[in-house]
Amino acid sequence: MILAALLAVYGTASVICFFAYAIDKSAARKGRRRTPERTLLLLGLACGWPGGLLAQQWLRHKSIKTSFRLKFWATVALNLALLAALLWCLQAAGVSLGHFILRPQG
Repeated sequence: MILAALLAVYGTASVICFFAYAIDKSAARKGRRRTPERTLLLLGLACGWPGGLLAQQWLRHKSIKTSFRLKFWATVALNLALLAALLWCLQAAGVSLGHFILRPQG
């Protein structure tokens, strides 16, 4: 149940993040007002980074600018660290995480 909820959160956030990158790419091409990089990074931090990564590859957007990519990967690392901490706390509290995560025996 917990893992299904996490997959739903990451999936939904990734779709939103992907579309935010696509909208920004379109705005860049048309000379319109752009989505702030901070917004794209926060969407990635809020579990949308898989969609952001996919958009960087498929749309070739924000894939070259080194300063953005460093910040992007920092948000990915922070998101994964927070996810690991959440899962550890849930496991320590005795919450069943499903059969995909092995609990130490003993």
